[in-house]
Order: sequence, then structure tokens, then C-alpha cells
Amino acid sequence: KDAGYAKLFERKIRKRIAAGKFWVSRVPGAVGAARLAADFNVEKAKTKPATVKAKAAPAYAAATTEARNPRSAGLDKKTVAELVDLFIAEEKYVNAALQKAKPTLVTVAAAVSEALRKGRRLFYVGAGTSGRLGVLDASEMPPTFNVSPDLIQGIIAGSAPALLRAQEGAEDNAEAGATALIERGVGKGDIVIGITASGTAPFVRGALAEAKKRKAATVLLTCNPHHPAWPEAQTTLLLATGPELVTGSTRLKAGTATKLALNLLSTIGMIRTGRVKDNLMVNVQPTNQKLRDRAKRLVMTLCEVSEEEALARLEKAKWNVAKAVE
Repeated sequence: KDAGYAKLFERKIRKRIAAGKFWVSRVPGAVGAARLAADFNVEKAKTKPATVKAKAAPAYAAATTEARNPRSAGLDKKTVAELVDLFIAEEKYVNAALQKAKPTLVTVAAAVSEALRKGRRLFYVGAGTSGRLGVLDASEMPPTFNVSPDLIQGIIAGSAPALLRAQEGAEDNAEAGATALIERGVGKGDIVIGITASGTAPFVRGALAEAKKRKAATVLLTCNPHHPAWPEAQTTLLLATGPELVTGSTRLKAGTATKLALNLLSTIGMIRTGRVKDNLMVNVQPTNQKLRDRAKRLVMTLCEVSEEEALARLEKAKWNVAKAVE
């Protein structure tokens, strides 16, 4: 129902068929379906049942992230204490995956830092949990480091509604992934990280293919060692966390490892571009009482001044911590 998307949709359709008038529907789709049924007097098709041919197993069926975890057998029979112990013990596989991926993490973190230093942008693209984690990390950058929301962006299949409610079918649309990058003007020097735990999401593949075509650097972040080939990705960041305690629920170990990796990449990028002093958040946006108190303490620490002097400096600098320190 967005005007911009309506125009985009119209352009796509007109490339394929001779179409008449376009407009945004203001009634539910079910009403339109009922009207069509009444207008055309639809009857049940009287045809012989089609012969069903066996299909090859989809790529994700062989994914490690879809495998059953032998350590969680009988999960529904365990006590609460046993379940807590099991979840805690399973986290060691997250650390092991990150340690094994250390050389690639170093390479990608250096590339992200260099791109941001040159004024280019970082994009996360994903569906479901992967998409939400990308949006989460990106959304924390402006308040934490006082950077433009355009600098690091999260793109999720299904757009904003998918943040609050699962839009699982959206991940199958490769063209939507490409369109999302076109709309944001991704170009040479930008970095696009496609996040897909199973390594099979078409939305992400479409995005990386478009990014590569536009000469952006492309990275595939996946938790499945058996993922299909991704010629669209110049670098593959593999976080092999293994099967989940609840089979296929990649919001667990895979999600934890992914969040840590994204935190690492974006934060190192901010550190390497001068947005952190020592280990202090000197570019914080003091938008509430807690953050104003943090800003005050930062100025007191870095300038070795009293609380009154710190507040005076902040007032003069309009609560810009870095300027107050200068």
C-alpha cells in the first residue's frame, strides 16, 4: 500500500504485459477473491489428478542447521534444571565457531573499517532471525556512535512488518532482495553482508547478486558448512555452530553466533574510524537521563574535572561529548 512500491510494481508489470490502469486496492484481498468468484462463476475443475513426481530434496534439507542434535534427544522429558544446564553447555559451540572463523572475521572487519573510513556504507541483508539481527545491530549505531542511519543499514525480507511478525515466505523472493539494494543505491566500495543460517535464502542470494553486479564487496555469513555454492559472495564467513537443541530453530546458537559476529564487525569499524576513545563511548547521543549521566561521567573521566565543570562543558557543547572533551 506504499505509493513508491506501487510505482515500482507497475513498472515491473508493464515490462512484461500490456496493462491498463493501476491503483492501490483499498479492500482486503479476500473481498476481491469473492468478487472474482461471483463474476466468473468459478466451478471446480473436472480434470484427472496430476501424477505427482518426486522432487529432489531442497538444499536446506541437508543443512547442518536442519539436523537433529543428539545431545537434545528427549528434550520434552527433561527437568527445567536439566534444560538450563543443556542450554548453557551448548554455548561452547558458539565460541568454538567464532574461534575457527577468526581469520575471516579479521579480514572482513578490516574491510568494513576501510570502507567506513572512505565514507562508504555497510549493509546487512537477511530473512527471519538473520534479518532481524542485522536490523538490530544497524539500528544501534546512531545512538551509540552518533553516525548517520545511512552508514550501516539492515535490510530484512518482508520489510518493517517482518520485525514484529514472521513473514517466512518473503525469504523466497530473490528479486525483492535485489530491489532492496537498488532502492538504496548500493555501489562500488560499499560492503553487503548476506546473512542466512542455512546458506539457502533466495532473498539474500538475489541481494548479493545485485551487489556484485554493482561492484560492492560481498560477504556470505552462514552457519551451514554444507551450503550450496555462492558465486555471488567474494568472501564466506562460516560460523559452524552445529545442530540446534530444538531442530531447525536457528534463533538459538546460530543466532547467538551471528549477533556476536555482527557486533564485532560494526564495533571494530567504529573503533577504527575514531568513534571510540580508549574504551569509552565518546560519541554517545545523550537522549535520555541514563545517557546524559553517562555523558557527564565521560567528560569527568577524560578531562579530570568536577561534575559541575563537566555539566558546564556539555551545556556549552550542546551535549556533544566529543566536543565537550575537546
